Amino acid sequence: MKDAMGIIYTSKDDLSLRELTSHRAVAALPIAGRYRIVDFVLSSLVNSGVRNVGVIMQKNYHSLMDHLGSGKEWDLHTRNNGMFILPPFLTQENGGEYAGVLDGLRANFDYLRRSRQELALLTESNMVFNMSFEPMIRQHEETGADITLLYAKVQQANMDLSSAGKHTHAFLQMDGEGRVTDMEVNPNAASYDNFYMNVLLIKRTLLIHLVDGATAHGAHDINRELLQPSIKSGSLKVYGYKFEGYYRRIETIKNYFRVNMDLLDQKVRAQLFGANPVYTKTRDEVPAIYRSGNTVKNSLVADGCVIEGNVENCVLFRGVHIGRGTSVKNSIIMQDSNIEDFVELENVILDKAVTIRSHGRLIGQKQYPIVIGKNVTL
Repeated sequence: MKDAMGIIYTSKDDLSLRELTSHRAVAALPIAGRYRIVDFVLSSLVNSGVRNVGVIMQKNYHSLMDHLGSGKEWDLHTRNNGMFILPPFLTQENGGEYAGVLDGLRANFDYLRRSRQELALLTESNMVFNMSFEPMIRQHEETGADITLLYAKVQQANMDLSSAGKHTHAFLQMDGEGRVTDMEVNPNAASYDNFYMNVLLIKRTLLIHLVDGATAHGAHDINRELLQPSIKSGSLKVYGYKFEGYYRRIETIKNYFRVNMDLLDQKVRAQLFGANPVYTKTRDEVPAIYRSGNTVKNSLVADGCVIEGNVENCVLFRGVHIGRGTSVKNSIIMQDSNIEDFVELENVILDKAVTIRSHGRLIGQKQYPIVIGKNVTL
């Protein structure tokens, strides 16, 4: 593959994800029983031959930094390249948050200039997808593009535009040759069905030049203040590359709940994990134990779980205990949570180390699941 580096811009803590991101970055949010959201884009980069990855951090990054460590699980602990953790520069005026992607890149110009790769893949970290970037890079070179944007066709059933006020949703128009001719940012009703996935490919030196010029004029938003004007004026050759696999952005509780429930479908898991492996930080545990009298249906159960009750359509992370006579349905139970005897849970998300006392009952709705924060006892 053509020599490329990866830059992952991690979102700041997001109030629309409520308790789940009060103590962690969105990128560190647990998913699918054993993974974190950042594992998917990071594994896609590594599987594409990228060996230099910078992770731009923001507030509440300690959980994410603990998860990434030295990058050993992704084979990014090499001497020359590897994984680079780029924490925010804290001052009295800056509390660890960037106003936009452009500010995060500008603050890490030393890393960008020090790198020697010709191309840069810039991605965000709130996405669940798995792909090889090699075909995208080949198309980028064949078209002579300045920038190539990754996009997917809109599927209305999987779009949650209620978060558009806090998150950037961009839609692309392309001509017959695949060149991007227009970009809409946060429209009330999109004119185009090509949803930009916030992944772009560009020459590293061109990225430095564009970011320097944009930030010098007070720009913060890379989509609205850099890409959109460049596309409209035609000053840059911007092309699109279509992604056709499983893709979701985690922006709301509803998004997060739906993605985990999607992964109970074997066809979805085959799309997401079938072609390329997804790496994550390992934690050695004994196999799950199923006591007599339990029933488990259509669920993901991680190592270290002890199940004595009934579980249906659930995602159980490592070390979860389900007590006798307990019924848990359509729920996400994170690591080391303890559900005692004769409890009834449905449409619930429990963060790490939550305890539900005996005879407790929590019933939420699929559209609005109940969320219980970390280390809570009810």
